[in-house]
Amino acid sequence: MRAVLVLIAATAALSACASTAPAPPTRPPAIAKVTKSDLVRSKTVDGSLDYAHRREIRHPVAGTLTAAAVEGRTVRLGQRLYDVDARPVLLLYGRTPMFRKLSAGAQGPDVLQLQQNLRALGFATVTERGYGPHTVAAVKSLQKARGFIAPDGVIRQGDVVFQPGPVRVVAANARLADRVGGEEPVLTVASATPVIRVELDPADQKLARKGKKVEIALSSGTSMAGRVSTVIRPKGEDENLTVEIAFRGKASGTVSVTFVIQRRAGVLAVPVEAVVALREGGYGLQVVENGKVRVVAVEPGMTADGLIEVSGAGLREGMEVGVAKE
Repeated sequence: MRAVLVLIAATAALSACASTAPAPPTRPPAIAKVTKSDLVRSKTVDGSLDYAHRREIRHPVAGTLTAAAVEGRTVRLGQRLYDVDARPVLLLYGRTPMFRKLSAGAQGPDVLQLQQNLRALGFATVTERGYGPHTVAAVKSLQKARGFIAPDGVIRQGDVVFQPGPVRVVAANARLADRVGGEEPVLTVASATPVIRVELDPADQKLARKGKKVEIALSSGTSMAGRVSTVIRPKGEDENLTVEIAFRGKASGTVSVTFVIQRRAGVLAVPVEAVVALREGGYGLQVVENGKVRVVAVEPGMTADGLIEVSGAGLREGMEVGVAKE
């Protein structure tokens, strides 16, 4: 990971660059102007295009994989994910996982979720309470349409996988003829929505705030806005954070993401090297006017990109100030 931190600590910068103001003042070796600037401290990191919310899918019962998942495919409501023992495994939508066999007489949130899917797929038009005859008939129709052998209106564990929405197969972990049903995943899926994935140092946790706006630079030279959509916390304190960035538009190739740490808009700024340490304490600028030099006391503020915010009585945009030679 390449990380570029556009950040100059004010204390360190002043200690390194400030010089003691001469007495009496003499014309400085170089001149700069006081400018009105937008100062931004930021951190830029490399990112990679990916898909959100990766998770592994395991088959709940033992069997042989007779049709493997297709890597890179987006699977939608009612479509096959893979087959085990020549029995299709279908994707249905919902947040309640498949935890039991569903058959006539069953009731509960998982039954309601199944019925909602059957209606969405056009296999049921009547709403009934519990797993009644209309639900059995609708499940039989679904099974016939998807190629189940001997459709019986029963949903067994492993027949369906409930996910919040469409999924993209990002990895086919098991191959054709593999035995499944253990701890090893059959496939890894993610949301069908593309994201940019970056890693941040543990010290940068404050940047990884959900909803935080970022700027995305593309390899084409263009940029676009994004925001933090997901933060995956590490298990160990010293491990990096994984952050997913949501965006609108198209992205390809290499990307970089800039997180703003601090922003000061419309402030007076000078090069860091223009600030001098005063004998009586504090800091100042050598202001050059009409060929004469006078020292003006200033209050230093934020630093970024070699500039430092300054404020003080009589200070204005366009003033010429001395800069120490490097």
